[in-house]
Amino acid sequence: MDMKICFKLNGKDVSVTTDPLRRLIDVLREDFGCKGVKEGCSEGECGACSIILNGKMVTRCIIPVGAADGQEIMTIEGVSATEKGQTIVQAFADGGAVQCGFCIPGMVIAAYCLLNGNPDPTEDEIRLGISGNICRCTGYDLIVESIRLAAKRGGDIWKK
Repeated sequence: MDMKICFKLNGKDVSVTTDPLRRLIDVLREDFGCKGVKEGCSEGECGACSIILNGKMVTRCIIPVGAADGQEIMTIEGVSATEKGQTIVQAFADGGAVQCGFCIPGMVIAAYCLLNGNPDPTEDEIRLGISGNICRCTGYDLIVESIRLAAKRGGDIWKK
């Protein structure tokens, strides 16, 4: 039985009437056009489907949309529209951290959450912050260096 589910998506109040057990990833992609949502493993293990739910990074491929009712969600589309997100995306591009691009939305989400809580992370903290996000092409060294570059370039924006 369908129900109306209301939540905040990238800063805007939205609603959808659907089966509450439908996967959130499908609702975000199909109903709201959030094509940056990637499905990799379908088990919440690879990080390609990462979103920010109430300020914390989560994998969305295993979350039913009913669990989003009344919550606040930010996708890669929302993150990349911010100054912080743009700083990360540019650092990834400049640092050579993008090859196929499949893992990048999840990596950017992870970097955004990390830098918001820790604006000057060590290499170990960066590696821990992106753990659970799998990259099959670029490898982690260029991603780690790009996050370090984003931290340096962002300066005081991470303290806001």
